Amino acid sequence: MALFYKENFLEGIFEFIETFMQTIQDTANANLAIAPWLICSVLLLAGFNLPISEDLMIFMTAILSAKNPDHMPYLFLGLFAGAYFSDLICYWLGRLLGPKLFQIKLFKNMITPELLEKIKGFYDRFGMGVLIIGRFIPFGVRNGLFITAGLGKSHFGKFAFADFVATLISVSVYFGLYYNYGEAMIEVIKKGNTFIFSIFIISVIVFLVYKKKKQSSAQN
Repeated sequence: MALFYKENFLEGIFEFIETFMQTIQDTANANLAIAPWLICSVLLLAGFNLPISEDLMIFMTAILSAKNPDHMPYLFLGLFAGAYFSDLICYWLGRLLGPKLFQIKLFKNMITPELLEKIKGFYDRFGMGVLIIGRFIPFGVRNGLFITAGLGKSHFGKFAFADFVATLISVSVYFGLYYNYGEAMIEVIKKGNTFIFSIFIISVIVFLVYKKKKQSSAQN
């Protein structure tokens, strides 16, 4: 019975988010003057780990920009600002709340300690450079990276600069593809994201196995 209610609750959440996103799209189309602020505000919510798709927001903004090229710079700026400051929110949540973060249901259900441990292994190995790669990886890995940086109390200035560069690269690439090619790029990007995610997971597993063997050898 508990599982039934849990599934219904999650179903309701995703239905609400879907309706919410459609409302945002309709409002942005009808009110171009406030669209950049609206896009930015919605993306900031993703920083609190709400199930709002950054990829969907990029696609929506790119299509809106293609239809209204005069507004493109403002729409892109709103998109970039929302994506970037959303990352900073994740960082500070991890830094300020620490392990208490996993006592919050929203984070406990969507970002597990196991996932963060895997990400931390990859993050320790490649440092800030992983942010550039990580921003191209969907399925919750992005937020996991930023929260991990906060949990590990990484230097905020270095994180903010590295993430600024990473966000500029990833948002510009996806926005440019959708702006120029529209819906034709959806399946291509989905397949590309899945491939990158698979490589990421394999790399993390290989690194953790190597690290464990190295520790075992040192103990012996």
